[in-house]
Amino acid sequence: MLAGKNVVLGVTGSIAAYKIANLASMLKKQNANITVIMTKNATNFINPITFETLTGNKCLVDTFDRNFEWSVEHVSLAKQADVVLIAPATANVIGKLAGGIADDMLTTTVMACTCKKFIAPAMNTNMFLNPVVQDNLKKLSGYGYEVITPDTGFLACGDVGIGKMPSEEVLMQYILRECACVKDMEGLNVVITAGPTQEKLDPVRFLSNHSTGKMGYALARRAMLRGANVTLVTGRTSLTPPLFVKVVPVCSAQDMFEAVVDHYDDADIVIKAAAVADYRPTNPADEKMKKKDGDLSIALERTTDILKYLGENKSNQFLCGFSMETQNMLENSRKKLEKKNLDMIVANNVKVEGAGFGTDTNVVTIITKDQEIALEKMSKDEVADVLLDEILARRK
Repeated sequence: MLAGKNVVLGVTGSIAAYKIANLASMLKKQNANITVIMTKNATNFINPITFETLTGNKCLVDTFDRNFEWSVEHVSLAKQADVVLIAPATANVIGKLAGGIADDMLTTTVMACTCKKFIAPAMNTNMFLNPVVQDNLKKLSGYGYEVITPDTGFLACGDVGIGKMPSEEVLMQYILRECACVKDMEGLNVVITAGPTQEKLDPVRFLSNHSTGKMGYALARRAMLRGANVTLVTGRTSLTPPLFVKVVPVCSAQDMFEAVVDHYDDADIVIKAAAVADYRPTNPADEKMKKKDGDLSIALERTTDILKYLGENKSNQFLCGFSMETQNMLENSRKKLEKKNLDMIVANNVKVEGAGFGTDTNVVTIITKDQEIALEKMSKDEVADVLLDEILARRK
């Protein structure tokens, strides 16, 4: 995702510096070109050779290193950089940047950069909460730096509190959000439903389905990376929601209906990828739910048809639904498209290998009023990108 992108990692003198070796490795696997700049104090915690081995580039420490090319090194790096992350960022380096002090390779390079700059503070709780440090962070925010809030946990000094550097995975997500994708969805409000709903039968049992939410989560993640403001309305799943996405957890179909309606007026695009339980007990507590020949006899009624309601109340929203079929896939899906007043429906046959619930791949056909696009088996992230491309191409 980061092929052709130049990432500058600034590493300062903190015990958390060792974690950036893993981040550098993660970035390399995404084909990024990584340059690591270390302060002299950082070399007491991790050797520059580690970063040189992982990135394939020289690790820079000394501003006046004579082994340089003809260009002024820090200016040349600044011009090439697509994103800068200073992690871990000590109170000392934060103070220097806030005060305009450029007295080493890291601070001179960062000051010359015009790209997005992230700061990930890592220090003792009392240091982090010191009013001077907090003022410096506010000042940097005012200058366009984005401060990544540290975690709360067990610190190297033995204290428990705020000041722990976030995981490498979290830092990676900040970099990906900044430069992994073209921001062709910037400014768009996108509502996506994902996962299964559950209809309560009694205090123990419920009706549901096998949905894992993977397709909806992939759509939310890809739309976010492309710049959209994403609201993810999700049933209960084992998945970790994407960062930078507004998550609205729900349980029943009625919960999902109300959550989607709450965000519908402000939405530009709505994608219903959730697998809703179609029926619920008329009253889980009433006498109709009783044992009969060892089985539970239940009076059921249909749940709210979310897509139908959205289609009937559509203004300028682009409305996309999903259709999971075991037979007559195209015919049944096209009927749903027309009946529910959708702009697009994504059909897949759960009997096809590589499609359906619980897989990391999908095999779908994108259907609009005038076109059918059959896709080969792809990862769900790839399907999400194709689907978003088609939606953008058809929006009025």
